[in-house]
Parts: sequence; C-alpha cells; structure tokens
Amino acid sequence: MANTTVTIVQQVLTLKRKEQLSPHYIRMVFTGDVAAYREATLGDNNKIFVPPVGLDKVHLRTQDPQSGEWVLPPQEIRPIVRTYTHRALDLEKGELTIDFVDHGDQGPASGWAHRAIPGGELGVAMKLHKKELFPTVDHYVLIGDATAIPVLGVILEQLPPTALGHCLIEVHGPQDELPLATQAQMQFSWLHNPTPGKNSSLADRARELTLPQGSRFAFVACEYASVREIRQYFRKEKGWSKEELYAFSYWKVGAAEDQSALDRREERQKD
Repeated sequence: MANTTVTIVQQVLTLKRKEQLSPHYIRMVFTGDVAAYREATLGDNNKIFVPPVGLDKVHLRTQDPQSGEWVLPPQEIRPIVRTYTHRALDLEKGELTIDFVDHGDQGPASGWAHRAIPGGELGVAMKLHKKELFPTVDHYVLIGDATAIPVLGVILEQLPPTALGHCLIEVHGPQDELPLATQAQMQFSWLHNPTPGKNSSLADRARELTLPQGSRFAFVACEYASVREIRQYFRKEKGWSKEELYAFSYWKVGAAEDQSALDRREERQKD
C-alpha cells in the first residue's frame, strides 16, 4: 500500500499589511518563512491559529523531543484553530496572502482580522502535498458563497483559455463583487444575500443553469444546507457522477467550525 502520509508545516507569521477589499472582505499579507510552504497546494484547506483576544503573540503546540508527543500551550494562551484557504504565495517577496470574510467581531477569525495591525502574529499550518483541485475537462461549473472566493479565485486563475463554464457566487451585496481574473471563457453571476446562511438563493439559481454535457466538472463550496441541496440536484436529479462533482460545506449556520465538523464530514462522504 502506498504511503499517504502528508507532512504538515506550522509557522508563526507576521502581518505585513492588510487591505479592505470590500465592505465584507479583508486581505491580509503575511511575512516569515513562507518558503517552507513551497510544496503546499493553494486552494487546499489548511489551518490558522488565532491568538486569544488581548494577545499579539501566537503560542503554537510544541513537540516533546523525547516522546515525540505534541504538547498544547496553557488554555489561557492557547490559540483558536480555524480552517482557511490561502489565497496566494509569493516566494520572491516572501509573502503569504489570506483573505477573510469580514463580519465584524462575530467569530474569532473575523474578529482578529478586524482588530489586527501590522506586526501582529498568526499561526499557519499547511499540508505539503500537491493536490489536484479540478480535473481537465471542457466545461466547468463553479458555485460558492463568500467563504469560497479564495479557492474559486485560485481555480479560475489556473483554468486554461480553452475552458468554458459558469461561475455562480453569493455575497452580501454589489460592493462585495470582487474582480476574479481568469483566462477561461467563464460567465459570472453574482447573487446578493445580506443574511448569509439564511435565505440563500444559490441552490435555486444552480437549478436555473444550463448544465453542460460531455466533459464537465462542478466545484461547489458554501454553507451546509446549500451544499446538501446542490449535491442532491447534481447527483440524484441530473445524474452527474462522483468524479464530475466536488461539493463540500465550508460552514454550517448557527454552529462554530468545531461543532459542525462532524456533520459536514458526513455530508461530504455522501458523494
């Protein structure tokens, strides 16, 4: 059996600058030993370690040199762990970019991004392996909410000029429609929902799309209920195969990431 062990590298990075891209989106650029992530896959799910409120320093777990066991820092300084997609890695400049959905102080990651100033620290752990985010096909359907914009942006930048498809994204409002570069022949549709996780029209609009035949692939990443409904539509009603669809819920309304992780993993396994 092949060895599937994936190396994970954790670092403490320093915030170099941040930019409010839109009313509900913050771009954070970090410096540090980003070359350690050279073999990581942009767009893959990785972890960030957010310091507790009132702390500028990040205290990561350490490995006991004798036993090899990981030792967590004391509870009062222990960071909060969240799953994030890293938007860009510039080895020449020594910069790692992470985009945050800005919903004020609601949630530790958004709250930290809102308060953070240059010089602040963030823990970052990335998996060092090359992962295929999408297969080579003729037609693509990309569907997501604001939390999926980083991975959709990575995919769009990597699509070849010959690719055709549709990109359907739900954000708070018109001012949150971010420019997404691509060479592919993609049609963009932006949906507006000021109450993310409630009253989403992603699933309804997905049903209105003219879906391609032949060589095709759909990438879906958004809230739990929307992913479940969209997966049901593609797989059960339209007959798309498992290989033609990747659908994963990035979050579940009303539940913190650690509380919803089991539900989201079980739903993912229904593919």
